Amino acid sequence: MLEKFVSGNFTSYEDFVQNFKIKVPDNFNFAYDVVDELAKHQPRKTAMVWCDDNGGEEIFTFEQIKYYTDKTANFFKSLGIKKGDRVMLILRGRYEFWFCLLALHKLGAIAVPATHLLTAKDIVYRNNAADIKMIVALNEPMVLEHVDQAHGQSPSLKYKVVVGGEREGWISFYEGIANAQSNFERPTGAQATTNDDISLLYFTSGTTGYPKMVQHNFTYPLGHIITAKYWQNVQDGGLHYTVADTGWAKAVWGKIYGQWICGSAVFVYDYIKFDPKRLLQMVEKYKVTTFCAPPTIYRFLIKEDLSQYNLESLRYCVVAGEPLNPEVYYQFLKATGIKLMEGYGQTELTVTIATFPWMEPKPGSMGKPAPGYDIDIVDENGRSCDIGEEGQIVIRTHSSKPVGMFDGYYRDLERTKEVWHDGIYYTGDMAWRDEDGYFWFVGRADDVIKSSGYRIGPFEVESALMEHPAVLECAVTGVPDPIRGQVVKATIVLSKGYKPSQELIEELQDHVKKTTAPYKYPRIIEFVDELPKTISGKIRRVEIRERNSKK
Repeated sequence: MLEKFVSGNFTSYEDFVQNFKIKVPDNFNFAYDVVDELAKHQPRKTAMVWCDDNGGEEIFTFEQIKYYTDKTANFFKSLGIKKGDRVMLILRGRYEFWFCLLALHKLGAIAVPATHLLTAKDIVYRNNAADIKMIVALNEPMVLEHVDQAHGQSPSLKYKVVVGGEREGWISFYEGIANAQSNFERPTGAQATTNDDISLLYFTSGTTGYPKMVQHNFTYPLGHIITAKYWQNVQDGGLHYTVADTGWAKAVWGKIYGQWICGSAVFVYDYIKFDPKRLLQMVEKYKVTTFCAPPTIYRFLIKEDLSQYNLESLRYCVVAGEPLNPEVYYQFLKATGIKLMEGYGQTELTVTIATFPWMEPKPGSMGKPAPGYDIDIVDENGRSCDIGEEGQIVIRTHSSKPVGMFDGYYRDLERTKEVWHDGIYYTGDMAWRDEDGYFWFVGRADDVIKSSGYRIGPFEVESALMEHPAVLECAVTGVPDPIRGQVVKATIVLSKGYKPSQELIEELQDHVKKTTAPYKYPRIIEFVDELPKTISGKIRRVEIRERNSKK
C-alpha cells in the first residue's frame, strides 16, 4: 500500500529531506483508497486490536472494518447525513469511532471528534459554531446528559445516536446498523469527494478566547505517512500503540491513517483512568511493537520497575506533546535500552520536526525539520535567528503548502490571517537551533517568562527540577512581580516518600541554581497533589497562570 504513495528507500536524513515526495492521487479518499483496497487485497490482515479494563477484547481485520464501515455509512445516509454535514463523535476509545469516522469519509460528511469531558456549555458552543447536525456518543450517563442539556440551545442538531444501550430521544447505533445494508457504493457526481473538501474539524483551545476550528481536507491522511513510517517507524505486520483519546488530533496521528497505509495494525486500550502498571501489562500481553506517548506517560513509566515486564516485542518508542526532559530519556534508556525519538507538531499540522531513524537523538531536542516543511526560527521583526538565538518557529508556504497542513480555521478568516499571512504560518512556539540543525523547544510564546530583563523558557527550569529525585512532575510559570516584572514559580508534584517542607524548597532552589543559570531558579515553589492536564496528557500551564492571578 505504501508504494502507491511513496517511492524510494532513503539512506540518510539528507537523502530523506531532499528526495521524499508524496504522490497525491486525484479525489483521494482514505476510506475507499486505503481501507477498502486493503479489505480487497488483504482481507484477513489485522487492522485493530482493541481492549478495555472490563475484560473486553476485539480484533478486527480490514474485511471486518469495511463491513462495519459500510453498514454505518448506509445507516447515517438513511438519517439524511450527506456530503458537507458536520457530525460530532464523542466516543473516547470505543472501536465504533473507527466505523463512524470512515463512514463519514465515505459519505463526504465532516467528522468533528470531541472529548467526552465536554460540559453542556462546551457542546452548545461547538454545535452552533459548526452547525452540528448529528452527535454520536458513547453510552455514558454524564456525556448523554450534557448533550441533552445542550440540545435545546442547538438549532442545527437533528439526531443523537447512542453507542451501546438505549435512551429516550436517542437512536440506537446498533439497531441502526443491524438494519443497514453491508455494502456502500462510492458516490459519484456532486456527492463524490474532492481533495479540497473538508474531512475533519478539530476544536483546539488557545490561551485566550473560544476554541478555534482547525479544518483538514481529504489529503490530510497522506501527510501522516511521515508521522507513521519515518518518525514512529511502524512496521508492516507490526502493532502500533499511540496513547491518545479519540477526541484529540493525536488519535489520527497514531491510530489510523499513516499506520494503516504502512501496513501496521493499531492497538487501542480504552481505559477510564490511566494506570502505568495496567498499560505496561497490555503492552506485554498484546506484544506492541512501536509505541508513542506524551512525556507525562513516560514520567510515570520510569517510576515503575520495568524489569518486571516482558517488553521484548517493543522495538521503537517516540514521544511528543510536550518537550521531553533529558532525565526521563536517560532513565527510560537505562531500563529498556530504547532511545526515545522526539517529535513536534500541532493540530494544524502533521509531524513537523522530529528525530528520524537516521539521526542520533539529542535528549530534549525535537530533532530536525520533516520533508515538505520549510521551517525557520524568526525574531519579533521577522528576521531569521542565528544559531543559539531564541525565536518563533514558522513555516514558509510561499512555494507550496505541505501535504497534511490545515487549510485554515473554519469560518474564521480573521483568526487564520492572524497566524498565517504573507506566505508564513506562525506556530506560536518558541525554540532555538543548534550548530547541527537540531531544534530545541523553549515554550509557547505565552509561556516564556520575562524576569528582570531576562527571557526564561519554562522547559529548561522544569528539566533541571526533574533531575531531583523528589520531583515526580512539575510545571514552571511566571508570576507577576512589581520589581522584576515576573518571577519564576514551580508547581510540583512530589515523588513517593517526600513531603513538603521549607528545607525541601531551598534544596530544590539550590539544585536549579547549580544545574542551570542562577537567575532561572524558582523564587516560588508550590506543592500540589496533581497538575491540571488535558486528556491527552499535556500540562495546562494556562490554568496554573489563571490560578496564580487570582491569588
